[in-house]
Amino acid sequence: MAAEGKTIDALSQFELTHSLGPIGAAVNFTQSNLHMLVAAGLVVLIMTVGMAPRAIVPGRFQAVAETFYEFVENLVAGQVGHEGKRYFPFVFALFMFVLFGNVLGLFPYAFTYTSHIAVTFGLAFLVFLVTTIVALSLHGKKFFGYFFPEGAPLWLAPIIVPVEVVSYLSRPISLSVRLFANMVAGHVLLKVFATFVVLLGGLGVVGPLVAVLPLSVNVLLVGFELLVAFLQAYVFAILTSIYLHDAVHLH
Repeated sequence: MAAEGKTIDALSQFELTHSLGPIGAAVNFTQSNLHMLVAAGLVVLIMTVGMAPRAIVPGRFQAVAETFYEFVENLVAGQVGHEGKRYFPFVFALFMFVLFGNVLGLFPYAFTYTSHIAVTFGLAFLVFLVTTIVALSLHGKKFFGYFFPEGAPLWLAPIIVPVEVVSYLSRPISLSVRLFANMVAGHVLLKVFATFVVLLGGLGVVGPLVAVLPLSVNVLLVGFELLVAFLQAYVFAILTSIYLHDAVHLH
C-alpha cells in the first residue's frame, strides 16, 4: 500500500494478475486462484495436524481445530436442529473458506479473494442451489407451498406469491453482496489511510509527526478488519444454516 504519485489509488489492489509465470498465464491462473488454494491448504493442514493427536488434553493446534469444529457444529445444530448434522460439513467448509479468505487478505502482498463479487456470488449461488435441492428432495411438490403460507387467504396469492418468489431468488444476491461489500470497503479504507501515511511522511521535518495520526487509525482499522473478517464468515455460515432450516422444515 503506497501512494501512486500524488494520488490515492485504492482500487488497484483488487486487480487480477497472473500467477505462476507463463504456466499461470496460459491457463489464466490468477493470484485469486492461488490464494484460494493456499486457504484450502491451510484449512486442511490445521484440521489434519490439529486432530491427529486426539489427546484428552489438547495442544495448541488441536485446541484451534476443536474450537472451529465445535463453533460451527453448535451454530448448525442451533439453527437447523438435530437434522442439521448431515449438513455440517458443507457449512463448515464454507465458514472456513470465507474466514481464511478474509484473514489472508490482511497480510502484506496477499490478495482477498472474497473482495470479488464473482467469488462471493459463486459461493452464495452454491448455497442457494444446495438448499433448494435439499428442500425438493425432502418435500417434493410440497416445497412450492413455501411461497404461500398455509392459512393465508387465497385472494392474497397474487401478491404474496410474487413477493415470496422474489425474496427467495434474491438470497444469493444479498448473501454475496454483503460479504463482497464489507471486504472491499474495509480494504479501501486501509489503503487510503496507508497512503496518507506515505504522503504526509514526505512533507519534510513535520511530515513524520503528522503521519502518526493516519498510522494510528490504520492500526486500529487492521484490528477492526480482523473482527469483520470473522463476523462476515459467521454471518455467511449462519445465513446458510437459516436457509437450510427453511429447506428442512419448510418455514
